[in-house]
Amino acid sequence: MTTAVLAERQRESPAERPPTRRNTTVLVTFTAITNLADGVMKMALPLLAAQLSSSPAQVTAVSLTLTAPWLLIALHVGVLVDRFDRRRLIWVANAMRLAAMGWLTITATTGSLSLISLLTAGSVLGVAEVIAATAGSAIVPAAVPLEGRERANAWVSGAETVCQEFAGPFVGGLLMAAGTSLALGATWAAYALAAPTLLLLAGRFRANHDTAAPVSVNAQIAEGVRYLWRHRLLRTLALILTVLCAVWGGWLALIPLYAKTEMGLSAGQYGVVLSALGVGGLVGALTVTTINRLLGVRWAMFADLLGTAAMAALPAVTTQMWAVAAGAFLGGMGGTLWTVNSRTITQRLVPDELLGRFSAASRLFSWGAMPVGAALMGLIGEFAGLRTAFAVFAIATAATLIPFLRTVTPQRLHASERPAQPSDA
Repeated sequence: MTTAVLAERQRESPAERPPTRRNTTVLVTFTAITNLADGVMKMALPLLAAQLSSSPAQVTAVSLTLTAPWLLIALHVGVLVDRFDRRRLIWVANAMRLAAMGWLTITATTGSLSLISLLTAGSVLGVAEVIAATAGSAIVPAAVPLEGRERANAWVSGAETVCQEFAGPFVGGLLMAAGTSLALGATWAAYALAAPTLLLLAGRFRANHDTAAPVSVNAQIAEGVRYLWRHRLLRTLALILTVLCAVWGGWLALIPLYAKTEMGLSAGQYGVVLSALGVGGLVGALTVTTINRLLGVRWAMFADLLGTAAMAALPAVTTQMWAVAAGAFLGGMGGTLWTVNSRTITQRLVPDELLGRFSAASRLFSWGAMPVGAALMGLIGEFAGLRTAFAVFAIATAATLIPFLRTVTPQRLHASERPAQPSDA
């Protein structure tokens, strides 16, 4: 038994330890419902933008609103997550989603849907996503004991990928074919259904605080950033994820236009391509424990680099639907392997009272790269062509292979099983 496990169990008496199975079920259920809604929404908004405009820059602008808040407010949201009840913050985020989707449904029903309305709703949804994702990641250590976290992370990550990238786009394609108002209204209903499930969570979801901790917001933000930057393994993983997220942001932003103009796909066929991401994510969630045991965490995470490179490269060389879908499958599977393992490593190394700020700082670099990737790919697509844009991002992914192999070593991964200091090499 590792030092980290012993320390964790010493902090929790049997009466204080949350019920693993029940809380895992609640988290997976909530994640599945909200990510199903996210999948429909993230498929519908760029597709609606592509119907309203043929400009790559304008279409990617809609996707940009969904991810730009990671650059603008992530660090401050991290402070909120470490200061307030994390479950209540998730409820606040859900209320924002309901307001945005409700207004968007009304504009679609009345025939007044425009790029401005898509940009406005997308901005609100983007802010809500930052709050929900940061609080949701930080709530896991309080909801699930250490020995159950790899399983919980696997199922939560699997639910995210399957519902957002597989079921969501597939259902979204069917709903969009039936009517825009129906697709948007169903998304609103899913968000409304998810909120009450969090009442079933057992535990305490506000982080403990040291009375000597810095009180100013900027000082609290700096503490989280310093912890990330001084820890070599965590810093390297965050920087590599920055590149991967830029690629994903650009791919998701341009694939609707590419599917329409280059591949000639219908809304349903486009949904199939996006659904391949979810199939890969499901396979990754079901096999991550086995893959970790057979190959080790290092090579399981390395597989994500190869999968993301394939996801970006295939649209650059072919317009065949099944080839592009195969690349999406590899990207989805690799993404789940990376997410499960990186979350487990983070939850072992980062103190609970820093987890919100650390996650926010990490995602500022990584998820914050998604709007940058979307914007860059949109500009490259505008001036050099869509295939060139995909090729550039495939090369960028390949460039992460050497830094990963040099820094993410078996020795450092083994050291992550014990509490580490920020200065660890």
